[in-house]
Amino acid sequence: MRTHLAILLLGTFAMPVFSDEGMWLLNDPPRDRLKEKYGFDLTDAWLEHARLASVRFNNGGSGSFVSPNGLIITNHHIGADALQKLSTPERDLFRDGFAAKTQADELKCPDLELNVLQWIDDVTDQVNGAVKPEMKPAEAFAARRAKMSAIEKYSTEKTALRSDVVTLYQGGAYHLYRYTKYTDVRLVFAPEEKIAAFGGDVDNFEFPRFNLDISFFRAYVDGKPAQVRHWFKFSAEGAKEGDLVFVTGHPGTTNRLETMEKLKHRRDITLPYTLARLRAMEAALIQYGERAPENKRQATTDLHRVANSRKAFSGQYQGLLDPKVLDMKAQVDNQLLPQIVIITPGSEPYQKNYRDAVRRIADVQDVYATFEKPHNLLENGTAFPSTLFTFARHVVRLTSEADKPNGERLREYRDSNLESLKFELFSPAPIYPELERAKLQAGLTFLAEQLGGGDPLVLKVLNGKSPSQRVDELLASKLYDAAERKRLVEGGVKAIEASTDPMIVFARTIDPAARELRKRYETEVEEPERQAYGEIAKVRFALLGKSIPPDATFTLRLAYGVVQGYEAEGQKVPFATTFGGVYERAEKQKFKEPFELPKRWADGKAKLDLATPFDFVSTADTIGGNSGSPVLNRAGEFVGINFDRNRFGLVRNFVYTDVQARHISVHSRGILEALRKLYDVPGLVTELTGH
Repeated sequence: MRTHLAILLLGTFAMPVFSDEGMWLLNDPPRDRLKEKYGFDLTDAWLEHARLASVRFNNGGSGSFVSPNGLIITNHHIGADALQKLSTPERDLFRDGFAAKTQADELKCPDLELNVLQWIDDVTDQVNGAVKPEMKPAEAFAARRAKMSAIEKYSTEKTALRSDVVTLYQGGAYHLYRYTKYTDVRLVFAPEEKIAAFGGDVDNFEFPRFNLDISFFRAYVDGKPAQVRHWFKFSAEGAKEGDLVFVTGHPGTTNRLETMEKLKHRRDITLPYTLARLRAMEAALIQYGERAPENKRQATTDLHRVANSRKAFSGQYQGLLDPKVLDMKAQVDNQLLPQIVIITPGSEPYQKNYRDAVRRIADVQDVYATFEKPHNLLENGTAFPSTLFTFARHVVRLTSEADKPNGERLREYRDSNLESLKFELFSPAPIYPELERAKLQAGLTFLAEQLGGGDPLVLKVLNGKSPSQRVDELLASKLYDAAERKRLVEGGVKAIEASTDPMIVFARTIDPAARELRKRYETEVEEPERQAYGEIAKVRFALLGKSIPPDATFTLRLAYGVVQGYEAEGQKVPFATTFGGVYERAEKQKFKEPFELPKRWADGKAKLDLATPFDFVSTADTIGGNSGSPVLNRAGEFVGINFDRNRFGLVRNFVYTDVQARHISVHSRGILEALRKLYDVPGLVTELTGH
């Protein structure tokens, strides 16, 4: 009966039985689907190898080990933060690239943390057991938070591994993830920006593409390269058309299991706000970068991140403006109950619980609409897009939270997270005062634009000054110095109360209002939504089991698909581009930015086999956060590295489609072709290939 029901309902949830949809948990993998459709046996050994060779970049991306000596590959745009922090006005590694001749030449990153997943435990019963039916939302939230923190603390003390309790199915399940952590990470190789991001914003989220979007790092332990048992062998052949491929990475956020009313809220309130914020910041960064070459260098990585986000969220917004997308969500909300009635005798409890949960989520959206903007601006800090402010807030809150019991602290200050937080907080990476000025002034101006110049919150933040005058005051801070930040944290609450540092005083002044907004969000939005989605999840689990994976949570997932092209605008788009294509594209665009080739590429054309595959596409289900994910063949060999989606894939936050939507990867053959013939890195090539 359940099998028949699952087949009937999978279409309702936009996941046809034979589609390649799914960002699957590694402890709930799609074995039956792969066996039925592709004749592939997904073994425990294959999954263990993939798990232990996959790497999470804690700054927001993915990667993988590609040698037993701790060598890791990721995207250039994921490594960009480290490249920027290692650069100087005299040596721009992001723009010009870098290649270590020997391990002694590898550059230590100031604050890059990598995580490798070791184990997953289902702790749903423990977390849910802490919440009693009679509890009010605030009490339930506190009880849930305390239990999650206690589980993490016990795990960290017992195993010495980074331990995070992850919320899945929007509250339907809780899993404990344990990670080995690497904080001694060194840059090995990066190509020039012009070839890593060839085509720039013009080609972003498009295909055909011609990007060598790669960089290599190495993990160290006790000053020596990490020795790892699991790493992906580099395939000399790479992916071919029609191949089954797998992607193991850390997708950030999807919204496929959200209700229709929640998505309407995103369409009408959240996304317009987000796009307005990103556009304002993008304009400020462009203006700052145009003032001088050094300004452009300082702002480059921020600008790339903001522009990429703006385009991605624009795609999401366009998707939610498409009636077909909301029609699909309407089917999810409206057709599940009839299916329950038809197929499940005695289904009244399911019907009532489902209806009540959907209604409660709709009610929550009305509540959040009354304070979403100030919550985002003040507590989420979008009005203060400044590294100095971020540090000041952490210093103020860390000292305040430290004396509380672990389970009562704000989540980011729980014991199990403190080591990673302090690693970031005490980073010696440079902070650029004039760039801080440009970003913070844009943020304060945006605050006034959103709430109005006479709003009490705006008046409190500006303190009788214009945005530019207020920024001048705030940036007269000593927090540029990591030693000063450390001194304040070690001095505790007394040091914070005695501090006259303007950024500390500012963070301290607005903290009560920010905390109150956070408390409202946690108790009026987050906890009611979590409970309601938990009820919806119970209905799903009872009818479908785990045949639908949870939304993405920046935790390790497995996706799969087929290498194949598609049709667009009446033209067939092949599955892969070639090295010859990059020269044709550059010439057609008259070698003007962003289609200007690096000198080694312009001069080295004759050295290359122009028929070599460069970038390729497949139907595998990926999203932001998958950047840097390894693409694997059936044997678990590295055949490519994911770096983007095409524009048809931007709606994948909400629905999966494989008609035209594709994820885009750099081909392993293309990587080796470039390294061998254009870059003087024989040691790196030998490490990758064994010869």
